[in-house]
Amino acid sequence: MKRLAHGPEETRALGRELSLALPENSVIGLCGDLGAGKTEFVKGIADGLGSIDPVTSPTFALVHEYRSGRLPLFHMDFYRLETAKELDEIGFDDYLRQWGICAIEWADRFPDRIPRDAIRVEIQISPGNERLIVW
Repeated sequence: MKRLAHGPEETRALGRELSLALPENSVIGLCGDLGAGKTEFVKGIADGLGSIDPVTSPTFALVHEYRSGRLPLFHMDFYRLETAKELDEIGFDDYLRQWGICAIEWADRFPDRIPRDAIRVEIQISPGNERLIVW
């Protein structure tokens, strides 16, 4: 799927759209430059799952858990991680085995650790400040 978003609301709407088709244990790997809209997309996923929790970037916390929706959402950010060993330290594989959805920002930093069946979401900033979102 390839879509163009003209602002944060449309980016969230596309995340909501994707979330409606997600079965339990889905993994979404989000890739894109700083400020591309990865967290906005995850806000839409959370909303589509029925979460009432406010979604914020996990850049410094590394993982945020949102459990108020139809499925738990584990929102991760690999931006600050330097080594794959740090994935083990945050319990990455344990999150993959939990009943829920894993949304991983900067998933391309450790592609060998992302499951093969993960949904890859690429967000690119286009001229005019639009977002090209492909999954």
